[in-house]
Amino acid sequence: MNQPQNPAHQHPRPEFPAQDQPHPGWTGPMDPPPDHGEQSYRGSGRLDGRKAVITGGDSGIGRAVALAFAREGADVLFTHLDEEKEEARETARWVEDAGRRAVPVSCDIREEANCRSLVERAVAEFGRIDVLVNNAAYQMSQPEGIEAISTEQFDRVLRTNLYGMFWLSKFALPHIPEGGSIINSTSVQAYKPSPHLLDYAMTKGAIVTFTHGLAQMLADRGVRVNAVAPGPVWTPLIPATLPDTVEFGKQAPLGRPAQPAEMAPAYVFLASPEASFITAEIVNATGGTPLP
Repeated sequence: MNQPQNPAHQHPRPEFPAQDQPHPGWTGPMDPPPDHGEQSYRGSGRLDGRKAVITGGDSGIGRAVALAFAREGADVLFTHLDEEKEEARETARWVEDAGRRAVPVSCDIREEANCRSLVERAVAEFGRIDVLVNNAAYQMSQPEGIEAISTEQFDRVLRTNLYGMFWLSKFALPHIPEGGSIINSTSVQAYKPSPHLLDYAMTKGAIVTFTHGLAQMLADRGVRVNAVAPGPVWTPLIPATLPDTVEFGKQAPLGRPAQPAEMAPAYVFLASPEASFITAEIVNATGGTPLP
């Protein structure tokens, strides 16, 4: 039996070793290694027979969600970038170890045609899409302020975080049956933006608004739309995009960053029949940071 633990000490706490990676970052070199629930997540058939699409499923929160969905009985198609093929193979291995189908797809969701093709691939593989998880995101810290945010960076952040989510939701909707759901990944940054992540935080605020609006639009179709707002989470994006990892997550009231495995149960719940009366909701998983 799992014994109750103090959540502040359940996973590693800063200070962490200084570490830096080029974008998009990889799981292997991270110290401490992220926990995606490989040894801890236990499924109970809550998503048995479901077909899920997850963007950014190669590592971090996306990998943890893919693993959890598979152990709950879902087949999973997930996206990754070309340079993340090794990471994607690892995610696929965990999905298949759970006895479910894994379909890794290299896809840059910044392009509309790629998003359309991704949905077509999912429908060809599965016949339908029961759960769409819009999780892929891009950020890059700019401590020198708005003057340092180039148009190229600004465009990449918006096209990854907003355009891709919009296109995939639009194209997937005709293939989402009644009882299906869309789950978006927003962030504590939507409510408490860090100045050095201005453009990223702006998109996360927009995701909250998109979630609220789309949920109302789709309620009469029987499709629920919700989002998860993580606080600091220990993923490859952190050493790849932030200048200082030593004290990452220390600002949370629990005094540490979350592990990806701690985010996955929120996505499982929102995708499951237990959440049948929950739509237009943001599940805040911030480690104690109060949000509106």
